[in-house]
Amino acid sequence: MLAVAADRGAGDGELLAARNGLRPAADLVWRYLDHSAEPWLLVLDNADEPEILRDGSWLRTSPRGVVLVTTRRAAARWWPGAELQHIGVLPREDAALVLRDLAPHSGTTEQAARIADRLGRLPLALTLAGGFLSHQVLDPWTMDAYGNQLDGDERVQLIDRGADALSEADPRHLVGLTWQLTLDTFEARGLPEAVVLLRLLARFAAEPLPLALLNHDGIGGVLPRARTETALRALLDQSLSELVDVVGMRCVQSHGVLLDSVFAATPAELAPALDTVAVRLLDAAVPAVPDAGPHEPRLRLLVPHALALLRHAGELAVAADALATAAKLSVALHRTGDYLSAWETSRTAADLGQRRLGADDRRVLAARSRAGRALFRLGRFAEAESLLRRVRATQEDRFGAGDPDTLDTSYGLQLVLANLGRREESIALLRATAAGRRSALGAAHPLTLRARASLLEMLPAAEMVTEEDGALLSLPAECERLLGPDHTVTLGARHNHAWALYLLGRFEEADGEIRLVAEAYERRFGPEYPLVLAARQMLARTRAALGHRGEAIGLMTDVVARRERGLGPEHPFTVAGRRLLDTYRAG
Repeated sequence: MLAVAADRGAGDGELLAARNGLRPAADLVWRYLDHSAEPWLLVLDNADEPEILRDGSWLRTSPRGVVLVTTRRAAARWWPGAELQHIGVLPREDAALVLRDLAPHSGTTEQAARIADRLGRLPLALTLAGGFLSHQVLDPWTMDAYGNQLDGDERVQLIDRGADALSEADPRHLVGLTWQLTLDTFEARGLPEAVVLLRLLARFAAEPLPLALLNHDGIGGVLPRARTETALRALLDQSLSELVDVVGMRCVQSHGVLLDSVFAATPAELAPALDTVAVRLLDAAVPAVPDAGPHEPRLRLLVPHALALLRHAGELAVAADALATAAKLSVALHRTGDYLSAWETSRTAADLGQRRLGADDRRVLAARSRAGRALFRLGRFAEAESLLRRVRATQEDRFGAGDPDTLDTSYGLQLVLANLGRREESIALLRATAAGRRSALGAAHPLTLRARASLLEMLPAAEMVTEEDGALLSLPAECERLLGPDHTVTLGARHNHAWALYLLGRFEEADGEIRLVAEAYERRFGPEYPLVLAARQMLARTRAALGHRGEAIGLMTDVVARRERGLGPEHPFTVAGRRLLDTYRAG
């Protein structure tokens, strides 16, 4: 700053007095800046220790110029009176231009944009990537080739190879080291928990992470829970993380290149504890026993993190736990009606888990089974049958036909077979599943009761009244006694019981029961949920059977419209609903 005063005309004597503490140095600088004959712009770059600037009032306003400070210390308390401008990553188009300017012959603008996206549009990473591409002489790389290499385990090292093209040897020119400067500062300031928290965040994906996930006792394995708030504030203060609001949830997010750098630099001996805690925290955020429910956007936020934990897990036991959590998350998504996310999650998790645990691992097979169940709900019946048959055959060979996992897959397969029109095969498999669950889990287990309830839907009328010596028709009362009246399985049993009554020609009873079920479903799940639409379709049948064809048409018109929006016009369930509607309209 004294050099600035000299530039504006301060004499040697004045400067010497200021250096020796004989006069206030800041006052000298600002006197000459305030009386400068020319307007000026003073840039203080990388001012990451604002404590120095506050000491002695070095930052002031002036009628003759503007002070521009660049810093990672984003908290407003460090810059009283300043106009704060948050500088994030570059817009996609500008980021692509940076790469094209540095390496114009390496690819097209669209290829550059894709690489920019992979680099998170971070200016330093773009500069390094462009420098690397422009300096390849013997074997020049294309942007697509560079992008393929970014998929490898040494992503950070690849990016930093571009530093050879820079003239200055500065740690700030390396993505693998620039963040380390800040981490070292945390240690020096007595904030080691900030380093630990950032290392923990690096186990997750570079996507918004719900803050509630960090506010859990499970974090105590690596960081005292009471210090989590302090650690997070330190990361926010240094612009290493930011708070974002997603679907009404407060989340923390860090840049992907930063997380990759921190992950790569984390000492190997610390990784198992960090992985274990990360999996534990995510697992706690997923319902222990996922139940049917309305759409829950929070669950989808967890998906990239579940998959990142699977990719990052070093120890096999941690990988197995991460896969189990991902599969549980898939079940939760499935039961909120988000079948596409459920399928993508379970399929990807199974693929990742197979690389570590093998194709025949119990958890891998369970995840593949969930993928098959989701394919069925997406209307992809042939694919679902093929996958579920393969999984069931392997489970039966490894664990036995009566194993709970094998029975789960069998239950999913019988649903597919029924919808493919192979009812006899489906019923035989369903009976075996119900018997197997009764033996393995007990007669009162919800899964046993669910399988028995499905028989109410599948059996023809003649067999229904004799099944279980006539006891099957009293199943709803049994479910209510064992599980309660509002349990999902109880409601499902009443739903299927209404269908059984309909098949038996007891239309008044069926109408009253399915109306109550439809109302209970809608109160709990909302009007768009698949079970609600199925119950309203059943209600349309009973209304039509009782002669109220206009009501039936109104109900089915609404059901078909909602299925078209939710499942698509060509989904088998939509097509079946439209066919029933056409029947009622035709009289």
